[in-house]
Amino acid sequence: MTIRETIEQQETQFLAPYAVHAAESRGRGRPEPERDDRTCFQRDADRILHSRSFRRLMHKTQVFLRPEGDHYRTRMTHTLEVARIARTIARALRLNEDLTEAAAMGHDLGHTPFGHAGEVALTEVMGTPFRHNEQSLCVVDKLEKNGQGLNLTWEVRRGIVCHSGDELPETLEGRIVRLADRIAYINHDIDDAVRAGILRNEDIPQPIAAALGSTHSQRINTLVSDVVQTSMGRPVIAMTPEIENAMLELRAFMFERVYRNPVAKGEESKARRIIQELYKYYIAHPEKLPEDFQPQLDLEGMPRVVCDYVAGMTDKYAVYKFEEIFVPTAWSNG
Repeated sequence: MTIRETIEQQETQFLAPYAVHAAESRGRGRPEPERDDRTCFQRDADRILHSRSFRRLMHKTQVFLRPEGDHYRTRMTHTLEVARIARTIARALRLNEDLTEAAAMGHDLGHTPFGHAGEVALTEVMGTPFRHNEQSLCVVDKLEKNGQGLNLTWEVRRGIVCHSGDELPETLEGRIVRLADRIAYINHDIDDAVRAGILRNEDIPQPIAAALGSTHSQRINTLVSDVVQTSMGRPVIAMTPEIENAMLELRAFMFERVYRNPVAKGEESKARRIIQELYKYYIAHPEKLPEDFQPQLDLEGMPRVVCDYVAGMTDKYAVYKFEEIFVPTAWSNG
């Protein structure tokens, strides 16, 4: 047998009966021959990891815009934390780790520069909701590889697009990613907020700390352990009501104290202005779009193509293009 066939056989022996088996994947939009060395889900994770969109996550904001210091989270570090939490849960529940990892690695590829401020800016300027989960699917389906997309499996694509929003993933692996995303960002955003001086660990309400723990590691361990123990041996991904309510209360606390905090969000109006001015400029000057975006103008329409280009920028590149286009050279050079 090939390595892939050996792995697929091991999946039939080890994975839970309600797990997704690589050999039973619903396949890709464009059929491809299988590889001897990796399953389809392993290949998907590799395709995402080696994509340009994944590398750009390193320079995309998580919560704090252009923070001073090297230890704040970015979209990339957030993605890696989600992938590890998700894979830990999947392994404990005997679900497909490779599928879980691939969906986790791709879930935020569609995020704009400047975090959710960029989403708001594009929603306002386009007049239609911009949703990063839908953009993540757009990235893997058509924007990567010069318009060819990554041709991922159906299960990974659904895990990516359903990691947020009203629609739930069909697979348990996808539902793990959805929950791991929330576990990761709530907890690491506390860590970053403490580092920024806008929150103290002691500020977390005592009932929440009593339920989840008083440190970063304790909270994550409590949440992950609760998911595993509650879901073990069942075709569900669930938490106990007590722990789930504590997590929701912690999330509400973070919205009140951090996500709407003027220190964390003080620069967002400037960020929105950058995004919107860039969008308007490229709408007025489509010839200035990069060459690989030009063929899409006739197929997708100008608003969609300009949105795709601006949404794919990193924070640093958006600032650079704004200065290049709108700031006189002598001023930008000081």
